[in-house]
Amino acid sequence: MPEDFSEWPAYKGLLAAFQASALEAWTEPPAAQLWRAFDASRHGDWPKWRDVLRRLPASAPSRVDLNADLVRIEGALSQEDRDSAERLLRELHPWRKGPYLIHGIHIDTEWRSDLKWRRLAAHIKPLTGRTVLDVGCGNGYHAWRMAGAGAKLVVGIDPTLLSLAQFLAVKHFAGDIPVYVLPLGIEDVPPNLQAFDTVFSMGVFYHRRSPLDHLLELKGCLRLGGELVLETLVVEGEAGQILVPEERYARMRNVWFIPSCLTLISWLKRCGYRNIRLLDVSRTTPEEQRATGWMRFQSLTDFLDPENPELTVEGLPAPRRAIFLAESA
Repeated sequence: MPEDFSEWPAYKGLLAAFQASALEAWTEPPAAQLWRAFDASRHGDWPKWRDVLRRLPASAPSRVDLNADLVRIEGALSQEDRDSAERLLRELHPWRKGPYLIHGIHIDTEWRSDLKWRRLAAHIKPLTGRTVLDVGCGNGYHAWRMAGAGAKLVVGIDPTLLSLAQFLAVKHFAGDIPVYVLPLGIEDVPPNLQAFDTVFSMGVFYHRRSPLDHLLELKGCLRLGGELVLETLVVEGEAGQILVPEERYARMRNVWFIPSCLTLISWLKRCGYRNIRLLDVSRTTPEEQRATGWMRFQSLTDFLDPENPELTVEGLPAPRRAIFLAESA
């Protein structure tokens, strides 16, 4: 493993941040995984995305605002460099999570991730001074918002290399802020680490083949008394109600279990969580998820029955998402 992070300045503070926290025991595996991710054999498009990152114009930020709906970064860029930056950022299409405003470039992402943040931000334990894990973080939009809320260190994990490239592009302009995205899945985190004050799992649970194992993996990341923020698809119904799609759900192949809220609460109890609260249940709407110039593929309206938006194209209940809070006991 290379010891020099100079090629990737976004990670130069990574090892020191881990060694200065309860994450010291996790120092070696993510560093090794990080460098393996930079191996071009992992994804045929990685050399292209890496080239995009290397060609981004240099600019020290004069303002970074992580507390507004738009993650906003400003600095001194010429018009020529700004135009070049926009062309390069568009080469990282599709942008799923956001939105961002970088040097006046509005990255209008598929998901209005700020709406989800609004639903939970005032209700979770304050993040000031906390060490936070964001599981399945995508390009890191919520990780930036967590830092804006005062987190001491935010570690995002997501194995998707395009999401990693997008995060690195944002980090290039944002500068030295203790937010890091690593190309890992939850299974790559050392078991029973018990190091994080808050763990977020948002939009991940229904992609896991073993939902209780995922809840236990998340619990193993939390210190005693730490808070889990779990956001996932749910169906209406009583305790014990679970939707198991036979094939696709809203055109997604990898959706395995969609429980009712009461079922998920019972699973959280079974896995040893306490103080479990259902914070919010919301229908997903085209205001929150839609195609844009930065995500030109199909989106929510293409996944719903055109005659009845209460159903998916497969005839299943349309997406409904819930947010749960729980503590590790």
